[in-house]
Amino acid sequence: MDLPALLHHYGYLLIFLGTFAEGETLLLLGGYFAHSGYLDLGGVIVTAFVAAVCGDQLFFHLGRRHAARLFERFPRLHAKVRTAVHRAERHQNLVVLGMRFLWGLRIALPVAMGMSRMNGRKFFLLNLVSAAIWSTLFGLLGYGTRRLFTQWVDDLHRYEWWIAGGLLSGAAVILAGRWLGARRPPI
Repeated sequence: MDLPALLHHYGYLLIFLGTFAEGETLLLLGGYFAHSGYLDLGGVIVTAFVAAVCGDQLFFHLGRRHAARLFERFPRLHAKVRTAVHRAERHQNLVVLGMRFLWGLRIALPVAMGMSRMNGRKFFLLNLVSAAIWSTLFGLLGYGTRRLFTQWVDDLHRYEWWIAGGLLSGAAVILAGRWLGARRPPI
């Protein structure tokens, strides 16, 4: 099976699964493949939007319903998480609107907000806004990246000698530094 056939059959499913929890990379790739004609940009953005909302809602409700059991198993974690939740509670709207753009915290923040006193309906509405902005922005970035990437690759052959020379010079400096450092007597 070739790439166009794979993307036609599984592209939106992969975008959904990838953006369910994290997924900027898959959303960018989805936009890139939409520009290439393998996927529809609107379909990529809508798929990522639905997956992001579903993922955050799941993690919010897991935090709301299962945090007590988590703290029973890990009591030392309780104080640290409570402090973080208390800080997040003071800025609920900003945390929910910005959580999708904070790499590495896309699961932790919805869980923390579920542990807070935040209203579930308010979280859902803010989550919709955040997911709409995020999916549109990263989908369009991926879409636009293809043109820049292909132009850059096409122009790359003009600079390959400079790039090779720079890499060799950098390697020579590193090797010389290590060699001189190894020859120094210990103080």
